[in-house]
Amino acid sequence: MSALFEPYALRSLSIPNRIWMSPMCQYSAETSGPDTGAANDWHFAHYAARATGGTGLILVEATAVSPEGRISPADLGIWNDRQVDALRRITDFLTRHGTVPGIQLAHAGRKASTDRPWRGGGPVEAGTPDSEGWQPVAPSPVAYDEGHPVPAELTTEGIQQVVAQFADAARRALAAGFRVAEVHGAHGYLIGEFLSPHTNHRTDAYGGSFENRIRFALEVVDAVRAVWPEDLPVFFRISATDWLTENADDEREGWTADDTVRFARELRAHGVDLLDVSSGGLAPRARIPVGPGYQVPFAERVRTEAGLPVAAVGLITDPVQAEKILSEERADAVLLGRELLRDPYFVRNASRSLGVDVPAPEQYLRAV
Repeated sequence: MSALFEPYALRSLSIPNRIWMSPMCQYSAETSGPDTGAANDWHFAHYAARATGGTGLILVEATAVSPEGRISPADLGIWNDRQVDALRRITDFLTRHGTVPGIQLAHAGRKASTDRPWRGGGPVEAGTPDSEGWQPVAPSPVAYDEGHPVPAELTTEGIQQVVAQFADAARRALAAGFRVAEVHGAHGYLIGEFLSPHTNHRTDAYGGSFENRIRFALEVVDAVRAVWPEDLPVFFRISATDWLTENADDEREGWTADDTVRFARELRAHGVDLLDVSSGGLAPRARIPVGPGYQVPFAERVRTEAGLPVAAVGLITDPVQAEKILSEERADAVLLGRELLRDPYFVRNASRSLGVDVPAPEQYLRAV
């Protein structure tokens, strides 16, 4: 049996294979009226194609827990029940076709209120009558980059409000039919901003020491775990490193791989079942040595040193490459991003190249 096509059990959940889909923003949700933030036909077609393609678990893109938590005005949201109804259409289809539906719950922090990437991705102006933009929030009033607005520093009360929003979003995600909830703590968004000393300059209980900087993340995890069923898994996505060191400009050193291993042990104790290990995204000019499987060593360290199951991500594009990662026990699953945009049927094509029989929809049996 190929390691890629072995089922994977987490709590009561059985995922049919180890090839999973990373959350990838589509920037295509409704942007006005009562359906703001709601999924539409694009999202249905996008996720349905990967389900019929055999993907074992689909993590639906970063879905904002509040309007202010969106990256762009066109992000998915899960702060009201109309959004739940739109997402349920997707989860019903995925479930019927053997794919486990998961969702990434997110807050963009200081990287919020930016435009769609194909329109430049720059900040969207706030404060004018016809603007789609809003005031971002963050642990500290430090702008993401030149030209980006300085975010408002969250008060202690504001932090607790965001924690409650994550819990409410998890309740809605369950009602929408999702079976995995992933907390988004990576890529320089709000939770990652609290973790990293590069962006967290607070002097209260949420800043300074490692224990203080992880406090907000653990409060979010606890709030989600408290409302998420005991028999279903919770994931956490982490940037294993910010790829930063102190330099002549007196930049504060960022989050490191050692921090990730230490934090993973805490996450495990707080009921997280799997760490989705990515990297970067916090600082726009960080130098990242990108290459095939370049983030796999971070996942391997967490798995070995923290004893927490992991999914590896980052330029995993070939079935043999993915099979080797799992057979060498460097990760428990692989999460594919851009490769699944290029090939929705990657899993079926991989099964043929590895000589594995996998179930197919009845409508596709003539092609098996």
